[in-house]
Amino acid sequence: SVKMLLSLLALLSAALVTSAAPPTCYSRVLALSKEITESFKELQTSKAVDSCVLMLPRLYLDIHNYCVLARLREFVAYPRCERVLEVSELKEKARSLYTIMISYCRRDLVFLTDDCNALESPILPPTEPS
Repeated sequence: SVKMLLSLLALLSAALVTSAAPPTCYSRVLALSKEITESFKELQTSKAVDSCVLMLPRLYLDIHNYCVLARLREFVAYPRCERVLEVSELKEKARSLYTIMISYCRRDLVFLTDDCNALESPILPPTEPS
């Protein structure tokens, strides 16, 4: 499908960009959090959405918000949806992001806020002036 092809192209171009410079801890965390947020949005809007998906803790991640750590823990620990493959994959990514943030990259991260409500809704990218 076209969507699959686009995903593949995005993956390849991301691989090219990251091979140009070694990823810093920060860039790795930033990229993974964006990837998780996108996957979560796609999961919520997919046609075959399972009812348990609608009950999942929200995953709009901002790695500069200290609450993101609690949010990731909450998501990974969420007891339902094990039978939904995409959710399992997302939990795996969330678990690795959490691990990277609290261990490998702890010294590289700067939390600018601890506003948990800010993680309740998606952060929309600024729109380009036309």
